[in-house]
Amino acid sequence: MNKQHGEILFEKNSHEQLRPASVTKVMSILLIMEALDRGDIALDTQIPCSEKASSMGGSQIWLDSTETLSVDEMLKAICVVSANDCTVAMAEYLSGSEELFVQKMNDRAKELGMNDTTFKNCHGIDEDGHLTSSYDISLMSKELLQNHPSIKNYTTIWMDSLRDGQSELVNTNKLIRTYDGATGLKTGSTSLALYNLSASATKDDLSLIAVVLRAPTPKIRFSEAKLLLDYGFSTYSFKKIATKNDVLQSVNVNKGTQGSVNLVFENDSGVLVKKSNSSEIKQELTLNENIEAPINSGDILGKMNYYIDDNLISSVNLVSENNISKKTLLNTFNYIASDWLNLLRN
Repeated sequence: MNKQHGEILFEKNSHEQLRPASVTKVMSILLIMEALDRGDIALDTQIPCSEKASSMGGSQIWLDSTETLSVDEMLKAICVVSANDCTVAMAEYLSGSEELFVQKMNDRAKELGMNDTTFKNCHGIDEDGHLTSSYDISLMSKELLQNHPSIKNYTTIWMDSLRDGQSELVNTNKLIRTYDGATGLKTGSTSLALYNLSASATKDDLSLIAVVLRAPTPKIRFSEAKLLLDYGFSTYSFKKIATKNDVLQSVNVNKGTQGSVNLVFENDSGVLVKKSNSSEIKQELTLNENIEAPINSGDILGKMNYYIDDNLISSVNLVSENNISKKTLLNTFNYIASDWLNLLRN
């Protein structure tokens, strides 16, 4: 999947429902990052550990029910060594119980269109009915990477430590060390799920997500993800075609205190193109009819469409750079009076 716009570059059995193991934690991490954005928690918020969290088993950092760790430390443990105890501790702190947190995970999955997914827990230990698909994993991975890029501060750590160096951390995702441009994201494995991976990488402005489920060995998990990423980077490129707030041109404004306003791009925009496609990208500007004051900064005044071989590939809104008031008798008089005063001073 192309991270920018979600185009699928290659898929096989992408909607088959399988056990995700610890790749589940992509959704748990997403909810933690969204809580940070809302201000519900901060990176230095201290998180306690319950008896339940300390007894999780599987991948863990052996949290003790008498200790607390900061959100920053919890994220590091979850992203680098897939700590089940830290994941449950965060879930309980954010929602009061793991069960309520899992409900939020399922609600968020629905919002993202993850129709193959049902979460039964926040960590990924095997449980009947805890299922997702490679397509759905790519959706939540895209959401996490696209809207919370700071998560890469954790997912790209190869080795680190916690508790003043007493707890050594080594990333379970070997691609972080071996694949050029790797940015994450999450491994997972159990005896039933076998070996899973959501891998992400960026090269030359192109960001890709490769998801592999049910690989028979760890080595095959990583080699298949590498194969997918290599295919994407060798076949496609990402061309930036618009930069947010860049001025395109000015347009006339009727009945305004100013006669014109600058049009700026509402968002960054780019397109995924096959490297073998030599066709030029063509653009077509469409402006609103009768652009008239009052106009507020950010009002949509037109659109720029981009085409390859007459196929629409991208569209970006053009918005007003600033406010334009409507001309009235009062402000017209004020402008005339101001001009006269300036003339008299000169």
